[in-house]
Amino acid sequence: MSDDHAPTILAEPAATTATASAPRFPIAPGAALNVRSGPGTGYGIVRTLPAGSSVTIYCQTPGTTVTGPYGTTKIWDNIGSGEYVSDAYVHTGSDGYVTGRCG
Repeated sequence: MSDDHAPTILAEPAATTATASAPRFPIAPGAALNVRSGPGTGYGIVRTLPAGSSVTIYCQTPGTTVTGPYGTTKIWDNIGSGEYVSDAYVHTGSDGYVTGRCG
């Protein structure tokens, strides 16, 4: 019986640790940022992040070119299931990819 219980105990801390260690990046100061259902301005807005927010980037993919506070880029950041923001509004400290490509 204790063998059945042990994997559950081990699995929970591993998932918590992975979530806690994911880096977060701030969005541009003073900007509310539209979160879209895909990597481009043609996709619908699913929510808006308030000014002062930060995001976890799970993967990145090319999409519509956007000009924002951090330059002009076609990189879109996946911040959740079906949620993308333009990297032009996220301070990653880089003009290129900072995580793996989506997909």
